[in-house]
Amino acid sequence: MTGHPTTEAGPQGLASRLIGAGALTSDWLPAFRAVPREAFVPDVIWPGVTRSTGAVEAVDRRTDPEMWLRAVYSDVSLTTQWDDGAHTGSGQGRNPTCSNSQPSMVFSMLAALDVRPGAAVLELGTGTGWNAALLCERVGSPGVVTIEFDPENAASAHARIRAAGYDPVTVVGDGSLGWEPGAPYDRVLITASLAEIPAEIVRQTRPGGIMVSPYATGYGGEGIVRLTVREDGSASGPFVGPSAFMRLRQQRTHRRHVRDYLGGRPWPADGRRTVTALSPESVADWLPMFAVGLQTVGMFPYAERYPDGSYTLWLRDTDVTSWASADFVPGADEFEVYQCGPRDLWGELTTSYAWWDGQGCPGFERFGLTITPGGAHTAWLDSPEHPVPTVG
Repeated sequence: MTGHPTTEAGPQGLASRLIGAGALTSDWLPAFRAVPREAFVPDVIWPGVTRSTGAVEAVDRRTDPEMWLRAVYSDVSLTTQWDDGAHTGSGQGRNPTCSNSQPSMVFSMLAALDVRPGAAVLELGTGTGWNAALLCERVGSPGVVTIEFDPENAASAHARIRAAGYDPVTVVGDGSLGWEPGAPYDRVLITASLAEIPAEIVRQTRPGGIMVSPYATGYGGEGIVRLTVREDGSASGPFVGPSAFMRLRQQRTHRRHVRDYLGGRPWPADGRRTVTALSPESVADWLPMFAVGLQTVGMFPYAERYPDGSYTLWLRDTDVTSWASADFVPGADEFEVYQCGPRDLWGELTTSYAWWDGQGCPGFERFGLTITPGGAHTAWLDSPEHPVPTVG
């Protein structure tokens, strides 16, 4: 049973943990009780698995109902689909593409949404249907529109929602386009990671309306942003905490392999060698990655790990013109760097990290985002008057 949740199963135990963590507030407790998570979880799940490791088998309610129930009432995400449905079997696929989100994240986002009975709510990403049903319980089914791109996920989620007694508007389609017939919306909840908040969704939100969405940088790191739409069509607001959601399908990116950067030659090819005092470990956590990502454009990392605990941090640009590698060795004071191409990627990373460190290593809650009526995105620190600098 190693690797699977072992907490006592049951909704009351989960409610107590969520209340104790500050995620489940008293106003959402009736909805939590009325909409049991287990009614929105399929038979086969991968608890707590957010990326492919190849090591964790699925939990199947039909063969291990006790472990399945423990997983459902643990505060972990439950992956329910791999590879857009192409993967079958109890092992892991390559990429998780649908999940029932971690309950603490679900209720933290609902609290940030500040939704009231009678509001008109748009949800992008029906998933398993749990969020949509919770919203229906809160505001009434006629006020909820939920959109899902994957037809198979949509069909099963809609069946679960109806079986629970709710009847929102259910749409199968591209969530980035919103749903014009239901606009304008008082609240918008997005449950997929976005690198860019679609302008159409901002337009379909009424002035004073609130949008809550995961926002991911190209480099890595992601946070939940709470935006308020203004009369002029812009939207602005703070980040309220970290997150790690699956990317909206219309905004997925394809990363080229490092061999494309080396031109088929063995590393380090014609890379230039330097040494650095900045440890790759210093920039490995989610928060510094997020801070670096807000400052850089078209750069992304990958860690190639080795059995002795060392690893190579690769940096590459999306235009496939430049690369850098930094070798982490435990206990070292200096680290070897090779890089090639017109961009100084390691320099951009170093400058970005130094800015964040110089600001006192601010957390997610000190950052914010503004979207102009024309769709431009600007990150800021503490207030919109202090935009985050762009490096490179």
